[in-house]
Amino acid sequence: MRFWIAWQFLTIIPSPPRYRVYSAEDLGRSISFFPIVGLFLGLVLFGLDYLLGLFLPPIVVSILLVIALVILTGALHLDGFVDTCDGLVIRSSVSDKLKIMADTQVGAFGVVGGCCLVLAKFATLYALPEELRASALILMPVLSRWGMVYAIHAFSPAKEGGLGWAAKQKANWKGMAAATIFALVMAFALLNWWGAALLAALCLILWAASKYLCSKFGGLTGDNYGAINEFAEVVVLILAFIIAELGGASWWGSLL
Repeated sequence: MRFWIAWQFLTIIPSPPRYRVYSAEDLGRSISFFPIVGLFLGLVLFGLDYLLGLFLPPIVVSILLVIALVILTGALHLDGFVDTCDGLVIRSSVSDKLKIMADTQVGAFGVVGGCCLVLAKFATLYALPEELRASALILMPVLSRWGMVYAIHAFSPAKEGGLGWAAKQKANWKGMAAATIFALVMAFALLNWWGAALLAALCLILWAASKYLCSKFGGLTGDNYGAINEFAEVVVLILAFIIAELGGASWWGSLL
């Protein structure tokens, strides 16, 4: 049941009918399955990359993969990133920042931030060397969804109420441990020790980013979790590129 709740929340693909109605508390109990749903998304991206690459140039394929990920997730995390950008530009009280983030209208800074994010994701994806591309495509959604689990577990919510607050109340160390073990196994399986180094670097970067958001909002909100996911996707791609520059490689890259 918890897997299907995570599936329903993180993708637009319907889960079995009996799991389509869930409470905020149920969502909090399901967060340990976020990286597993991320694996599904990564495999879809990998499959699309292979099929589209048969008849389209790499630059077009990279653009279509970014669009596909937005569609598959219903732009849920992108919306959180845009709202977070709008909140960050407000130079007033925390309560005013939270009100701006809750507003359904998108501000200019949110639009600019969203465009920059999409461009960064496309550029890093397009720049990836062929031998690491498949591994990065699969790991990107796995580790970014792990990043949300880490942020939920490690940092306090900015306000009471809402999905973010409820998820925090039901999060526990067992769920965090399970998500971390899965993420580490996937990283190691695809990139050997380079994968473990990537996950460690990502954890450090997300800790700094989450601390910064907490300083601005008095904690983390549901929108912030979405922003952390989007930010983590770009970070994973950049780190994969750095690994390639340092001589790292995937054991199965040469087989594709």
